[in-house]
Amino acid sequence: MKVVGALIKRNVKCYFKDKAMFITSLITPIILLTLYAVFLYDVYKDSFTMSIPQDLVYDEKLLDGLVGGLLLSSLLAVSTITVSFCANLYMVQDKATKARNDFVIAPVKPYKLAFGYFLATALNGLIISLVATVLGCAYLSFKGWYLSVADVALLLLDVLLLVLLGTSLSSLICYPLTTQGQLSAVGTVISAGYGFICGAYMPLSQYGTGLRNVLTCLPGTYGTSLLRNHALQGVLEEMSAQNFPAEAIEAMKATADCSLEFFGHNVEIWQMYLVLVGAILLFTGLYVLLNYLDAKRLTKAKKVK
Repeated sequence: MKVVGALIKRNVKCYFKDKAMFITSLITPIILLTLYAVFLYDVYKDSFTMSIPQDLVYDEKLLDGLVGGLLLSSLLAVSTITVSFCANLYMVQDKATKARNDFVIAPVKPYKLAFGYFLATALNGLIISLVATVLGCAYLSFKGWYLSVADVALLLLDVLLLVLLGTSLSSLICYPLTTQGQLSAVGTVISAGYGFICGAYMPLSQYGTGLRNVLTCLPGTYGTSLLRNHALQGVLEEMSAQNFPAEAIEAMKATADCSLEFFGHNVEIWQMYLVLVGAILLFTGLYVLLNYLDAKRLTKAKKVK
């Protein structure tokens, strides 16, 4: 465990000391904040307003809290994954710079090296995501705070699971990469595209049926929906308490992707958790398998020599 601990410490320090990598990992959340502040805030507020009867008198802060919760959930849905990818790129960078050869010569057992990369990535992603959660909650308290203690606890659970999803997926995708060019390509694609396919930039309710069905096959979609449910639960309950029509509340929940359908079938909250946990176990298992096969190949190569 001392070796694994040293590897984790080294990878975490490298990540936070590399200012360029650190800033790059935050580019997508910054873009998302800019999109919401400049373009999307009023759009979503107007779309929610359309679901409310015109003769209903209500506090404008309710809508601000609703849109603020949407922003918080979108920010966390993206940052948990993109930060994990950026943090895990050190695994590729060590191959490209031949630093990994030093660990092999040391010698460090392959499974300890893999374990060190995995846990360091999870820790880096969790630190940044928790900071983003605190900042997002501070913003939400300014716009309209309606979250209960249970909502915040479930929000933190969602963040943890999405960080683990990002860590396992990035470990699996980055493991075969060996060059800086491949590293840059993967980082660019993930940073630019993930927000769209998980429903963070634009809710799935705004997409066509065919594309929506395809995106509901991806585990990240359910992570975004879980965050939306827990970030908006309090304000939706307050709306219900203030006699908002049930139809209006359901329409707002559908607009915000709080309720998802998988090829016409409603997906329950517990099923979303099941998909997330299953995806984490699957990706982690495949990552372990790749490391095992690679270690076995290296052992055979040494015996031949």
